[in-house]
Amino acid sequence: MTRFSSTVGTRPDLVRVTTTGADLSTMWSVRVHSAEAWDAVRVDALPSTSVVDVKHAAMSVMMSDALGDLDAYVVKLRGIEIVNERESLRAIGALDGSTLLIMARRKRAVR
Repeated sequence: MTRFSSTVGTRPDLVRVTTTGADLSTMWSVRVHSAEAWDAVRVDALPSTSVVDVKHAAMSVMMSDALGDLDAYVVKLRGIEIVNERESLRAIGALDGSTLLIMARRKRAVR
């Protein structure tokens, strides 16, 4: 079931991160927002999916030019940086309908 909070202000297309043979009935819908792109996308993933896989899938849609340097961007959940992005969504405390924020590790000067 898609939660309302994960569809607000997102693109109409859906990004799905799965493995072959996965049970699609247990998928979570997570909203991934990019501060640099001023964009958001809905990602359907299993609770066991790693944060880095969700980050890569979302950035490939929103910021494809930045895929070469994934380490230059951090992922935050409830304002707290996820230090180990290899952990699963469930392990970091995300829930179905959570919002992840992707932002540059270092701030850039505004000219």
